[in-house]
Amino acid sequence: MSDSDADVPDPEESVREAVERSRSGAPAVGSVVRDRFSSDEIFQRIIAAADEEITSSSRELFFSALAAGFAITITFMLYVSLTVSTGGDPVLSALLYPLGFIYIIIGGYQLYTENTLPPVALTLERLASIPALLRNWAVVLAGNFVGGAFGAAALAFGGVLSPEAAAVAADLGHKGVETGWWSLFAKAAFAGLIVAGVVWVEYAARDTISRLAVVYIAFLSIPLGNLYHSVVSFTEMTYLVLLGDLALAVGMVEFVLPVLLGNTLGGVLLVTVVNYFQTTEHRLESARFEGAQRQLSIREWLLGGLAGRSYVPLVDTGEGTELDHPGGHRVVVPISNPRAETNLVELACTLASREEGASVHIVHVVQMPKRMPRGYNADRTERIVDTSDAQMEGLRGIAGSYDVDCETSTVVSHRSFEEIFNIAERERADVVVMGWGEDRLWSAGRAERPIDELASRLPADFLVFKDRGFDVSRVLLPVADNAHADLNAEVARALQRAAGTAVTLMRVVDGSDEREAGEQFLADWAADHGLEDAARVVDDTGDVERAISREADDHTLLLVGATEQGLLARLVTGSLHFDVLDRIDTSLLLAERATDRSLFERLFGR
Repeated sequence: MSDSDADVPDPEESVREAVERSRSGAPAVGSVVRDRFSSDEIFQRIIAAADEEITSSSRELFFSALAAGFAITITFMLYVSLTVSTGGDPVLSALLYPLGFIYIIIGGYQLYTENTLPPVALTLERLASIPALLRNWAVVLAGNFVGGAFGAAALAFGGVLSPEAAAVAADLGHKGVETGWWSLFAKAAFAGLIVAGVVWVEYAARDTISRLAVVYIAFLSIPLGNLYHSVVSFTEMTYLVLLGDLALAVGMVEFVLPVLLGNTLGGVLLVTVVNYFQTTEHRLESARFEGAQRQLSIREWLLGGLAGRSYVPLVDTGEGTELDHPGGHRVVVPISNPRAETNLVELACTLASREEGASVHIVHVVQMPKRMPRGYNADRTERIVDTSDAQMEGLRGIAGSYDVDCETSTVVSHRSFEEIFNIAERERADVVVMGWGEDRLWSAGRAERPIDELASRLPADFLVFKDRGFDVSRVLLPVADNAHADLNAEVARALQRAAGTAVTLMRVVDGSDEREAGEQFLADWAADHGLEDAARVVDDTGDVERAISREADDHTLLLVGATEQGLLARLVTGSLHFDVLDRIDTSLLLAERATDRSLFERLFGR
């Protein structure tokens, strides 16, 4: 066989490999026996699913959970209806009880008791923080309860139940409330064990028929064993409240709360921990590329975003990098396309070139889709890293031409936008220089934490470059009296020193009677910011956008500061309405200065 023949992949082998791995990268068949998974392989499939859940937005989780909560109403309705039609026979009345759960699990909806396994497994591996887990639980539980409440309202006021069935539904709620607190807790713990066990076995099944059988048999045991499920119990309790037979606070404390705690404890302790520790020490390596090195610190694990990261990206080649100048000016440059963002790197290197001991860290952020083909296997991720490193060779050459210390790394993550913040915190960045445009991955702004929360506690100063050509010979800086304009002044001074840039300061005032005050303001501001030699222009039309548009025609770069509403959050949400930025042909540099916020402010907002 020739060398060229040896390089051609075997089509049958490629098809076989694709079939034997799911789109998430988890195994689709067992390695030893094709139709039977080992505990490690089950764990790998669970981690792949948990990765998707923990990185889903709150909106996605909530509405999926709401649908699940409403589906539980089907279980409640069929149970009470069959109880009436079968004369209260305990077996016959429960035959259709699992139907709502079948819809939820086979349909892929979010149910709280299911979430005692996959996200907890991710948290036990320190790939997700405890706050991230609690956030997942809170959103799913809220969605389940809201869906259950809607369903209870439909049953109470929609005429769905016969009078006899309505009486049975009320009796079920009363029976739960009258059951002792600890008895409810114990019964619910066994129900939690059953549900979490279903999840584990479901990931061991390879076909829908097997899953259907497991779900049906397992959930049939809940009514037959006189056990309690938190979402069903909430629906029963809400039904009573809507009928006026029970106070909401009493129902929550004496009925729903012990069931909820029991389900949680049963699912987490009796299944998750036991099944987790039966897997081998190779479990993480089987689920993540270089998994043993991809863990949160203890502080991050406990505090999440308050201490740094709340989730570990799939690949992060920059983690643990030693800085050549740990005390020097640190510029971080996140990029999504190494070949198309050379101007961005040139800008960052220009700004860093005149700073003492400055260094530039270029990070190629690769966003993985929620369901990625052949996801976490090492061969795929190593190819991603190797390709990224080769593409960034030219960027390292650009940094070398500016005589700036440069490091490069690659991050592969489900959430590219949030990773920018995590990288800036980890690298102790002084400034982040990033590009913006429709072709940038972070224009979608997907993040686990709300965008407003991310943008309200910036880890560094941010400069956002709208690339319409790299030319810093003539810079226009509209001046405002805020910290963001101060940051722009620092940029202008750096460009003056590094590239001999001609800087023009502009102030827009309302009418000719304010011109003198505007000129004095510009003179004082220029003196305070070391820009005494800059040209100064005062426009007395009062129309800021027209004035900027008119003056920008004679300049090659426009520096604009953030407003009180912020910059990054408005860029992501598409709410930055500044038409002049789209009308002009000049490159733009938008600046937002980081502000210090206390722990109290981080927790409770401004």
